Amino acid sequence: MSRARRNGRASAVATATAPVRCAVYTRKSTDEGLDKDFNSLDNQREAAELYIQSQQGENWIALSGRYDDGGFSGGSTNRPALQRLIADVEAGKIDIVVVYKYDRLSRSMLDFLQLLDFFKKRGVSFVSVSQRFDTSTPVGEMTLNILLSFAQFERQIIAERTRDKMRAARRHGRWTGGQPPLGYDVAPEGGRITVNRDEAEMVVGAFKLYAETPSLIAVADELNRRGWRRKAWTTKDGRHREPKPWDKANLRSLLRNPLYIGMMTLGDETFPGEHDAIVPRALFDRVQALLDGNRVSGGGGARNDRGALLRGLLKCDACGTAMVHTHTKSRYGRTYRYYRCSSSMKRGGASCPTGSVPAVQVENFVVDRIKCIGADPVLREETFRQALAQVKAERRGLAAEAKRLDRDIAKAGDEVQKLVRALADATGAARGAVNAEVQKDQERLQTLEARRTEVAQKQQALAAQQVDEAELARALEAFDPVWDELWTTEKERVLNLLIDQVRYHGETGRLEIDFRLSGISTLAVEMNGAA
Repeated sequence: MSRARRNGRASAVATATAPVRCAVYTRKSTDEGLDKDFNSLDNQREAAELYIQSQQGENWIALSGRYDDGGFSGGSTNRPALQRLIADVEAGKIDIVVVYKYDRLSRSMLDFLQLLDFFKKRGVSFVSVSQRFDTSTPVGEMTLNILLSFAQFERQIIAERTRDKMRAARRHGRWTGGQPPLGYDVAPEGGRITVNRDEAEMVVGAFKLYAETPSLIAVADELNRRGWRRKAWTTKDGRHREPKPWDKANLRSLLRNPLYIGMMTLGDETFPGEHDAIVPRALFDRVQALLDGNRVSGGGGARNDRGALLRGLLKCDACGTAMVHTHTKSRYGRTYRYYRCSSSMKRGGASCPTGSVPAVQVENFVVDRIKCIGADPVLREETFRQALAQVKAERRGLAAEAKRLDRDIAKAGDEVQKLVRALADATGAARGAVNAEVQKDQERLQTLEARRTEVAQKQQALAAQQVDEAELARALEAFDPVWDELWTTEKERVLNLLIDQVRYHGETGRLEIDFRLSGISTLAVEMNGAA
């Protein structure tokens, strides 16, 4: 076909040559109304075909193939019909691309100009029916660029308004959409999130594991060993995203997410959310303090060279932030250790009355308080009563996990059976793909069953664990003489086992300890077993 005919204009050189092939492209941003007999895409195509018929004198014909993108935004070129159109242009099957309106091809000025340049290099013209111009003329190109600039501006204004609305919603604590995190589901009516009880137990479990063993890698490995996985999610268009294993990065994101204490985030700001919290505030703050400390020290497994026995445990009661261990050296080389309020470190001393407290002073107070439990019969009795309540709570938690694991094992078993049946009918490459899925699901089933066995063993151990008040008293009484024989790492472990958090108020001088009562019970078993 002659070059004169390819751009769609009449020529004295070619009057009755090959037809000019016109491809009609249509697009609609949403899928609303696409199920109707005559929808927006049909309307666009009809208008374009009528225009092509009006150019019969130029020998234009409409190609029968349809290039319809229903439910796709014009802000991206990642659209199936558009990609087919581009491939057909590349293959030389099209002479003119016809659209009802220029922004149907793209709303992005950069993408649009790149597409036009792509068409031009391959001798393909672009025609917009409603604006009555084509790119084969200088006036058409100039008009197109002007209109596209306004379209880009309009799109940016709409996007900014949308962002403003979302920011306002976040400030009011509302859920603004997207994939919910592990532990939450989007409510059926939309617009808010609700707690997924089974997943919430895994979230709390992850926080507790890190509080006990402040190492992201170790905790991620333990979560994977237990068969716990990240959030499974089905998108609006029906695509299912399988739950994936944990790694260091996504575990840190979970532990840092204030959504779990009932807050909604907007950049660096947080606002009270409309949703229910999952993680207790004390546990969340403790984990944040450990994460902050590990960021400097190199991880939970880093050596405690300075003997900071309360790292990750001490909290400023005045402003609610963690207190970080630090030290200074005198001109004579002597080291002085302190715990400083992280808020005053970041924002200056005027931001919080606590400031800092000598490390040895606060550590000795905490240790002496633990020793007092062993020496005071009334305090021991109350501690024992609460320790039993804590053990009962742990039993309830294990029972809930066992119930969830039973459901997951049954579901995983059904999936394996379905794949095995599919494998029998598969051939060639499909058989290899199905076989790979079978192996993956079998491994997942084995992991779940192993964790179920482990939970059952823990339940049996708790059922057999009979710690009476006398044994607990002997264990706590032994704390005093044993303490001085422990290494620093052993002391830190014992304190982390016994204490949930220590709250210090610099203005009043008040220091309070929240004990981990189940830890006291565990220590009683260990110390009595070693006796």
